Amino acid sequence: MDERLQPFEDKMGKSYDNLLSEFASIRAGRANPHVLDRLTVDYYGTPTPIQQVANVSVPEPRMILIAPWEPSMVKEIEKTILTSDLGINPTNDGKTVRLVFPELTEERRKELAKDVKKKGETAKVAVRNIRRDANDSFKKLSKSADVSEDEIKDLEDEAQKLTDRFIKKIDEAVATKSKEILTV
Repeated sequence: MDERLQPFEDKMGKSYDNLLSEFASIRAGRANPHVLDRLTVDYYGTPTPIQQVANVSVPEPRMILIAPWEPSMVKEIEKTILTSDLGINPTNDGKTVRLVFPELTEERRKELAKDVKKKGETAKVAVRNIRRDANDSFKKLSKSADVSEDEIKDLEDEAQKLTDRFIKKIDEAVATKSKEILTV
């Protein structure tokens, strides 16, 4: 592949990776510790991910157990989870915080599947925008005398193939996540 396409491939890869990390934070009925990835607690004045101040485990399929290394962090972790968009009420026994995930209703599953599709579409738009940026940069190259029209056409074709490859990967990721959510 032409090295002039590399930065655009990297950007498309980052869009795809971002989509996968968003999918990891969508809960699909069973407990997944990745739903906590975006949450940070105030640890001595520094916003710190929960995984860095506590042991996070999944003792049962629909429960996450958070055991802070410092007992003083229990209240802080509980407050962070309550104010987040997880939609789960934590319970604590003074030493640990428990998150019990309710079984998803059919309606909620369909809602989540729609959300997954929307995130997939957003990622596809990002990939197409990167292709457009690539094509714009190739057009600027054509103004300089040392690049032929055929070369520009080849670069645009390569950019399209790259776009098609990432769109296909995004579609596969959306299909996989939707199936996971809709499976009871």
